Amino acid sequence: LFSTLHFLNVLVSRITIIKDTKVPNACLFTLNKEDHTLGNIIRQQLLKDPQVLFAGYKVPHPLEHKIVIRVQTTPDYSPQEAFTNAITDLISELSLLEERFRVAIKDKQEGIE
Repeated sequence: LFSTLHFLNVLVSRITIIKDTKVPNACLFTLNKEDHTLGNIIRQQLLKDPQVLFAGYKVPHPLEHKIVIRVQTTPDYSPQEAFTNAITDLISELSLLEERFRVAIKDKQEGIE
């Protein structure tokens, strides 16, 4: 739980949100001090949401350590809501993976296959 809250606090402190005026229901989320690793996993999670019409990311320049994620949603669902739900779902998936990994290590140490 602590690591999840810590991750959220760190992520929130590194993010800026700008409304995209070129298309309806779209925002640009800039994540500082992040790279393709987080950009791709967030994009993939966003695309699992049926109310997300578009999700993509870019690294503006290789020497800049930031990513820009563009999210467009259906009219009754905000991009901020989609982004928050994607992050929450990712944290849940990673927590489950961590728990399964710990159980597998414990089973291996105890000789259970």
